[in-house]
Amino acid sequence: MADLDGVKEAKNFHAGVPQKSEGFFLKGSNSLDWGMKNRLARIFNPQSGNTVMLAVDHGYFQGPTTGLERIDLDILPLVPYADTLMLTRGILRSIVPPSMTLPIVIRASGGSSILKELSNEEIAVAVEDSVRLNVSAMAVQVFIGGEYEKQSIHNMTRLIDQGIRAGIPTLAVTAVGTDMARDARYFRLATRICAELGAHYVKTYFIEEGFETVTSCCPVPIVIAGGKKLPELDALTMAYKAIQQGANGVDMGRNIFQSEAPKAMIQAVGAVVHRNETPEKAFQMYNDLKNQK
Repeated sequence: MADLDGVKEAKNFHAGVPQKSEGFFLKGSNSLDWGMKNRLARIFNPQSGNTVMLAVDHGYFQGPTTGLERIDLDILPLVPYADTLMLTRGILRSIVPPSMTLPIVIRASGGSSILKELSNEEIAVAVEDSVRLNVSAMAVQVFIGGEYEKQSIHNMTRLIDQGIRAGIPTLAVTAVGTDMARDARYFRLATRICAELGAHYVKTYFIEEGFETVTSCCPVPIVIAGGKKLPELDALTMAYKAIQQGANGVDMGRNIFQSEAPKAMIQAVGAVVHRNETPEKAFQMYNDLKNQK
């Protein structure tokens, strides 16, 4: 207890200065609780409003895919250049050092491998375990138009309810089946459904035509999936176009860890996402860093 001797009378009340109430920087998030906002502010850079998420959760249904055979050797060196790491709890506990302070987005749904129907997922991580792991968000796959659409939507809404009780945001990840049209109409439908049902931000795919309509009618932030491996300049161009058309970041995996120079590539992506660097200048940055000895 503080010593009461020598206590001075308070006088610096600044009565003529109104208290400021700062609005939250992130789209659609101003009414969230303090803990939710704080976690989102770890994921999204408050200065740029954007994020570079490094996605390395592919093993939950693909196994040890190319570039993720040894996460300790190939992924941990990239961590200093990412804003967020998206992965499974198994990899987090077995490989990632607890001294790492990067915010974690945990893969919280699963159930089928690439050998079966992928939309047949369930919630795979209890919110209590997410609390124990001190994660900043929980990610759940949503299969709009898929065979198990209703089940995946209910997975999302249950996770949102659990997360709200614990103060942890939910990331809805829109999945596209091989027989679904990848067009603006579909992505407007998928992202809006996720947001309407309470997702705090949404991961979806960039499209060349009409992507700005997807971001503009979704009331919460959108980050784009990196998707399949592209040539480096093409991947940087995709990221640039997405940011210019309203996305709040990228969640890239293969376009970073399968790059010829992953460390250079993630820094070039960061320049596009946070500094609005053009694809050409970012690609030059990539080459310069790649060629450094």
